[in-house]
Parts: sequence; structure tokens; C-alpha cells
Amino acid sequence: MSAELRRSLGVLDAVVVGLAAMVGAGIFVALGPAAGAAGSGGGLLLALGIAAVVAYCNAMASARLAARHPSSGGTYVYGRERLGSFWGYLAGWAFVVGKTASCAAMALTVGSYLWPGQAHAVAVAAVVALTAVGYRGVQKSALLTRVIVALVLAVLAAVVVVCLGSGSAEPVALGGELTPGGVLQAAGLLFFAFAGYARIATLGEEVRDPARTIPRAVPVALGIALVVYLLVAVGVLSVLGPGALADSPAPLSDAARAAGAARLVPVVAVGAAVAALGSLLSLILGVSRTTLAMARDGYLPTALAAVHPRFGVPHRAELAVGAVVAVVAATADVRGAIGFSSFGVLVYYGIANASAWTLGPARRPLAALGLAGCAALAFALPLGSVLAGSGVVAAGVVAWAVSRGRAVPPRP
Repeated sequence: MSAELRRSLGVLDAVVVGLAAMVGAGIFVALGPAAGAAGSGGGLLLALGIAAVVAYCNAMASARLAARHPSSGGTYVYGRERLGSFWGYLAGWAFVVGKTASCAAMALTVGSYLWPGQAHAVAVAAVVALTAVGYRGVQKSALLTRVIVALVLAVLAAVVVVCLGSGSAEPVALGGELTPGGVLQAAGLLFFAFAGYARIATLGEEVRDPARTIPRAVPVALGIALVVYLLVAVGVLSVLGPGALADSPAPLSDAARAAGAARLVPVVAVGAAVAALGSLLSLILGVSRTTLAMARDGYLPTALAAVHPRFGVPHRAELAVGAVVAVVAATADVRGAIGFSSFGVLVYYGIANASAWTLGPARRPLAALGLAGCAALAFALPLGSVLAGSGVVAAGVVAWAVSRGRAVPPRP
């Protein structure tokens, strides 16, 4: 039998891990494409609200399920225990594939800000370095993540103050062309920015007092991220407007420049790289724990279920995930990964909501709203993302059929 992981994370660590995953992805990657889909400032803010509502439903479903099933794997475990092996497997498949794309996007964000001419090489180096950090133990990872979050929030606060205090700032125009399809697509892209809120659920086996810690930490992390997103979105829109925001490859840097604070631009670039590093660290932790859980049940090579006797981490799973992400980061495109990742993660949380439905009548209204929201946002994404995501889900079903004979019964 595989060794158990070490419980070392408290509420603050849990909040920080989830917050780092959200803030790193959302502000510096998803805001621009979402503005392009929304078509107006009001549409972007409405899309942000819709994404937050769906994320809240998913967060509460994940928190309640994690308290009931506090072991590594997140919705892979919940789907398996509440709905059956197939649904657990499909959730794990969607999570691993979607979040591998997210890892690559975050690694490439680091490269794009630090050394644009060698973005892929820097991305691979970042993956290798953070995989080594995770290998040494999750508590060390949580401590590093806490420092990263503090730095990133300071940079974002500076951008908001500069933008809103600038003479070029104007009230955000809430009018303009507003179509349901565009707003939903923007919300689906912004969901990529919220998808780290339940990262702590995938670390459930490493949390102290999970029944109390996880339901407290997940909504707190989500609430903080939403406030940050709203402030930054309003600040950037006030100086750039929705059109320039949609066209900008580095919207926060361009906003600082437009606000007359060119000296802040290098600081923003460093902040973006640090944010992406924090997000990448949290993502690698989450994907490796889901890989561990699937390996324990035989759906991935059982060698990946090993836990390091000294560091108490799934070291083989972390190395395998790091290797795959490094390969993807060497070839992937940053923006192209967002829609694909969002589709996979929405499938994952759709299964989480379906699992939460089984917890009893009191949980069903929120679970139903979350499931409907996940479906709507997933199929409102760009057509290429929907087709690629659907193809990967179909491949997962085929892989399930092949692996059923090798899988072992779920652990009691």
C-alpha cells in the first residue's frame, strides 16, 4: 500500500496556494482576450461577475466534497466516490490535461516578460526549477508561494493606484455593444483566471483538519481574488478602454505607461513573471497530486504512486508532470492554451457539481447552478477550443475503456 502524505498545511497556507494560482493566471494572461470577446467595458465587468458566480458554486461544491473526502486528487476522488469510477476518472483526465496546458501557459508568461526573445527556453528553466522546489516538500512550496503572493499583490496595488489616480483616467464606460454570446465567451476565458480557487482541494491529504480548513480557505481565496480582479479591471479600463485592452499583449504594462508611470513598467514586468511563477508552482502541485491519485487506482502507471520517504511528496508524479510540462512549454502558444485549458477545467468542475448534488437536498440548488454554468461557459468558448477539448475528452473515454482491465479497486 502507498504511504500517506504528510499533513502540514493550515488555513493561511491553503488560502495562499489557491490565491497564487488565480492571481498569476488571471490578471496577466486572461484579461486581454476576455476584453476582446466581451466587446465593451461593461461586458467585461459583467463577464467577470458571471465567472465569479460559477466559480463560487464550484468552490463551495469542492470545499464540501473535500471536507467529506480529504485525500489527494480533488474531483477525481469525489467523482469516483459519489458517482462511480468512470466519472472520477474523466474528471482526473480533464484536470491533468487542462492544467498541463495551464502550466505551459504560466511558464511561457514568465519567459515572455523576462526574456521575450528566449521565452521558450526561460519557460523550460522555470518548470525545472519549480519542480525541484516541489520535490523538496509541500511546506517549502507553500512558504515560497506566500512570498510570491505578497509581492504580486503589492505590484497590482501600485498599478491600480497609478491608473485610478492618473489625469488620463476616465470613468469606465458600461455601455457599448453587448451580446450574450460575447459576454459568455469572455466569462469562459476569465474562468481560466478563477480556476485556482480550489487548488487546495487537490492537496486534501496534506491539510491539517481538512473538514474545517478547506471550507474556510476556498471561499476566502476566491473572495480576495475577485476583489483584486475588479480593482485591476476597472483601473486598466479607465486608462486604456476596452479596445486597447483587447489588443494589448501586456495590458498592465501598457496601462502604467498610459497613466504616465513609465518607471513602473519594469516593476510590472517583474511582477507578472513572479505571479506566473507562483501560479506555476501551485499548478504543478495540483496536477502531481491528481496524477498520484489516478496512479494509486491503476489508471496511470502505478510507479507514479510512490511517496518520498523523507520529503513526504509524490516525487515520481512530480517529476513526470514536470517533464511533460517542460515539453509542452517548449512548443506551446500562450493564448492558444487558455481556451483549451478552460474547457478541460470546466468539465472537471462540472463533475464536481454533479458529485455535490449527491450530498443531499440542501446542496442541490447551488450544485445545479454550478453544473449549468460550467456547461454554458464551456460551449461558449471559441470553436477551436471546444473542438480540441471535446476531442481530448473523447480520447479520455477511449483510454478509460483500455485501462479498465488494469485498474485496481478504489482504496477504502
